[in-house]
Amino acid sequence: MPDPTFAQPARSPILPLLIAAGVLALIAAGVFYFNPHDTASLSLSNTSVVPTQTTFKSQSIVVGEGASTQDDLYVFTTLKVDDHLRLPITINTITASLITGDNQESATSAISKSDLPAIFIAFPKLKPLAAPPLLRETTIAPGQSAEGQLVFHFPVPKSTWDTRKSATITLDLYHQTPQTIVIP
Repeated sequence: MPDPTFAQPARSPILPLLIAAGVLALIAAGVFYFNPHDTASLSLSNTSVVPTQTTFKSQSIVVGEGASTQDDLYVFTTLKVDDHLRLPITINTITASLITGDNQESATSAISKSDLPAIFIAFPKLKPLAAPPLLRETTIAPGQSAEGQLVFHFPVPKSTWDTRKSATITLDLYHQTPQTIVIP
């Protein structure tokens, strides 16, 4: 009786490696194609810039010290946020930054809903511009959108706004990258 041999012919590992690489490439292409490429899209509408001026009477008894004035600027804009993820997104903070013509940066947070009545009492001409606000901690369901008004206060005169280099709004989201949009 002949001795059994268990020898196998030599095989090249190239074919199984090519098949595995092809399957992994198909999986990666599917993940890339079916997952959204951006977290959210932002769009602005109804932007209004309102200058205000406050005159302070001087309480000083120093000769030559009179009343002083302060110029402020309120920016009202409506922001729409569309969620492109398959997860809900939640707004953490909403900020705006202004870079003036002489490269000075001024940053501010959106005025909170509880502070708006005091501003409308101090500056009654701002009240007609009011609309439902977009609030911090707003959660947007997957594939849905949220829209609301944002109000920003900058302690600059209107001429500074008119000669600005840029003005942007940054929406900081929990667990996602911040989203930024330019104020027209």
